[in-house]
Amino acid sequence: MPDSSSSPGPQFSPWREKSWRVIFLSDTPAGRAFDVVLLVLISASVLVVMMESVEPLRLEHAQAFQISEWIFTLLFTIEYIVRVLVVRQKRRYVLSFFGIVDLLSLLPTYLSLFLVGSHYLMIIRVLRLLRMFRVLKMARHFGQANVLLNALRASSPKIAVFLFAILTLVSIEGTVMYLIEGAHNPGFSSIPQSIYWGIVTITTVGYGDVAPLTVIGKILASFIMLTGFSIIAVPTGIVSAELGKELSQVRMDRRRCGECGWTGHDPAAKFCKHCGHQLGD
Repeated sequence: MPDSSSSPGPQFSPWREKSWRVIFLSDTPAGRAFDVVLLVLISASVLVVMMESVEPLRLEHAQAFQISEWIFTLLFTIEYIVRVLVVRQKRRYVLSFFGIVDLLSLLPTYLSLFLVGSHYLMIIRVLRLLRMFRVLKMARHFGQANVLLNALRASSPKIAVFLFAILTLVSIEGTVMYLIEGAHNPGFSSIPQSIYWGIVTITTVGYGDVAPLTVIGKILASFIMLTGFSIIAVPTGIVSAELGKELSQVRMDRRRCGECGWTGHDPAAKFCKHCGHQLGD
């Protein structure tokens, strides 16, 4: 997926044009090398954030982690400033997805000077790894991702109804379990606690921290567990059906009608479906 800032724009000085091509494109050896180095730095910075959350490592290497975070942040700050300086359409880049992610990935370290613990938000840098699709020439796969997104969008009303039905079911089951087990089992001390148990049980997660003690409670729990297996298949079937419909649709090409300007025609079409004008190759 190319950055929105890589579209044609006004011409600048040769050094700026060369820098823009290296930073925002990957069609040159220097551009590919820049992206690979950038991805390595991003991966290393994310790894540092993860390792710092491990208490023994944080206590033993606190200073090293702090120095590393500031080195990465300064490097990414310089990179962001250079991007803004050489980009052809500054406003478009700054407000684009990658522009916002680039900026947000810098802020946590600076905020940590005022807010304790905010530097852990640097994990947002992992979103910058999406640039690897451009480096690996996999931008075309973003178009295929639209098929899945369209299927999810089409199935969202059905899934919403399904989730509401499940929420209603576990609320009833949780209330019944509270009435059955509440007087004998501290794990069902309230209706919300019982509903929590119902959600954990019907999704077949089963932490085991709460279990029924009475015979009737165990029978109802068995019914909920068996119901959970069949329920899991429902959203999968809904999405699969919509995905099948999406894949079965004719994929339109990007030819543009020279008469009416309509874009998107059947690959085998020779004439525009809107005005009848003959299409070019």
